[in-house]
Amino acid sequence: MKRFFLIPLLFFAFIATSHAQRISDNAIGLRLGDSDGFGTEISYQRALGENNRLEFDLGWRSGSNYDAFRLTGLYQWVFNLDGNFNWYVGAGGGIANVNFDNVPAGVDDSETYIYAAGDIGIEYDFDIPLLLSLDFRPEFNFNDNIEDDIDFDIALGIRYQF
Repeated sequence: MKRFFLIPLLFFAFIATSHAQRISDNAIGLRLGDSDGFGTEISYQRALGENNRLEFDLGWRSGSNYDAFRLTGLYQWVFNLDGNFNWYVGAGGGIANVNFDNVPAGVDDSETYIYAAGDIGIEYDFDIPLLLSLDFRPEFNFNDNIEDDIDFDIALGIRYQF
């Protein structure tokens, strides 16, 4: 009976380790996109192990009635799909400062707030030091003045690996 459980366990361990792909130690570049306007972020990724990394994004966003500066930090788990294709999932949060347009005179038009974020995406690791990614990042804002406390951010990432 013990062999019955041991053989599948060894098989799945072999599959998991045979598909492991080492991620780059460092990557820096741009993350372009937003949910309802235009945003760009300077993005830095730092590997913590073979399948884990941290991502830090410092960016600016512009919408129909606001401008914002944001700093995001995420912890990500990276899994190999096939060849140079990976998918990843992560969680984290950040801090933002937003300036609102079209507010009455004498009313404070800026607010600083924190947010929690999830992240799921797919990336292609070229044979040259280039990494392209497409990700979906739901964000949950903890603020008073923004009507919609959930933001669904979709972005394209272009990063140089070193």
